[in-house]
Amino acid sequence: MVRTGRTRVRKVWWWRWRRNPLRRRSDRLEAWLLLATWTLALLGGLLAGAGAAAGMDDDLAARRASLHTVSAVLVGKGVRTASETADGSDETVWAKVRWTALDGSTHTGLTRVAPGTAAGTSVIVWTDRRGDLVRAPLTAAEARLQSVLTGVLVAAGTGAVVFGGGHWARLRLDRRRLRDWEAEWARVAPSGGRT
Repeated sequence: MVRTGRTRVRKVWWWRWRRNPLRRRSDRLEAWLLLATWTLALLGGLLAGAGAAAGMDDDLAARRASLHTVSAVLVGKGVRTASETADGSDETVWAKVRWTALDGSTHTGLTRVAPGTAAGTSVIVWTDRRGDLVRAPLTAAEARLQSVLTGVLVAAGTGAVVFGGGHWARLRLDRRRLRDWEAEWARVAPSGGRT
């Protein structure tokens, strides 16, 4: 028995770009299509994600700048015990407060306070420009996290849309290749139904 040496097969990564006399025009088009798809998916995703993150960061900063804190007075006594929630007990309760807006008008509303807070206690609430109660804005770290997550989501979505478009274009190209192949086969096929 004769032993043969091991043959090493080298994988050609850029096989679509190498010279080949059998390479068709559609093969070159597919190579360019894949390159454009990958480039657009990566660069477009990065740019769209960065733009979305910057936009979200600016929006959250503008919201944070439009809100301000106001000292309010607890009108009624807060409930002694916090309500039970599905994941445990909540550490705050709803209580009615009264505050004076920047324009001098007096407002009342409900806000969250510690359980058992006595009437007349001063609490800090967040209001908008009209003097209405609003939720506290996100902290800088929370806003940064939300901006980053938005950017990642938009980048992934943009990349997925571009890849989907590239895949659709390749399917159209494959269908055209099959039609061309069928037409060529019909032209050169042996006549008489025998192969």
